[in-house]
Amino acid sequence: MTTFDVRIGINPLSWMNDDLPSLGGETPLDVALTEGRRIGYEGFELGNKFPREPGALKALLAQYDLALVSGWYSGRLAERSAEDEIAAVGPHLDLLAKNGATVMVYGEVANSIQGAPRPLYQRPRFFSDEQWNTYAQRLDAFAQYTLARGVRVAYHHHMGAYVETPADVDRLMSLTGDAVGLLFDAGHITFAGGDPASVLDRHIARVCHVHCKDVRPDIVKLARNRNWSFLDAVINGAFTVPGDGAVDFASIIGRLRRHGYRGWLVVEAEQDPVIAPSYAYAEKGYRTLRALVDDTIREAA
Repeated sequence: MTTFDVRIGINPLSWMNDDLPSLGGETPLDVALTEGRRIGYEGFELGNKFPREPGALKALLAQYDLALVSGWYSGRLAERSAEDEIAAVGPHLDLLAKNGATVMVYGEVANSIQGAPRPLYQRPRFFSDEQWNTYAQRLDAFAQYTLARGVRVAYHHHMGAYVETPADVDRLMSLTGDAVGLLFDAGHITFAGGDPASVLDRHIARVCHVHCKDVRPDIVKLARNRNWSFLDAVINGAFTVPGDGAVDFASIIGRLRRHGYRGWLVVEAEQDPVIAPSYAYAEKGYRTLRALVDDTIREAA
């Protein structure tokens, strides 16, 4: 029987947004940590209000009996060498490694438009085999370095970046080795026009981290038709928590269980907390995932 060992964590985006600080910017970090723990979450990913010194972060999380899940790293391997990236990642890698995180959320931000007021079709792309191969070689070298420190790269396919669509994910996975893990984000892959189940089926062996983000299809359609930016889509409610949108999370959790996934399921949904109250939506996301995980474990017993 395969081992299905998962923990449910959350990203502080439900309370405060890093890309758009005006969303929840007034909310203190201790509110997010207190409410997240009360709901039942076992850990948090990093956000811009967390301390960046390893000892201070460890002490803070211990106060709330929370684990460090992971933390976003803004990588620029599309424009600089693996050696330069390795030099740049030092403090962040140290923060994760010393606080027990085993994966690093790698987001490629070189030329990304995820935070810019530009329509999503203007995202960057690799146009030649040479560009793809060079990028993959750099990513492989970088990932091998972080893995030697006990932290595996969890590559985040993301709206507005070089690797956005299912075809992009397929290409990147085909060109890189196992040191490069995949962060599977159900919301981003759906927004990008993909079917989450089929993408997961193709790459489940490489999935080392899961972001459980739901989508509202009507808002995604408007975002495409009206040439919204990524942040426009966020503000207008394209994303939400599991159980509040159209993604079939029961199918995703079932696939992960059958494969023997071991790691975190992370609720991550960029929303305006004025419209989508933080506690209520964080609780809905947790309860949805908790019930699905418990159901699939019972079915397997």
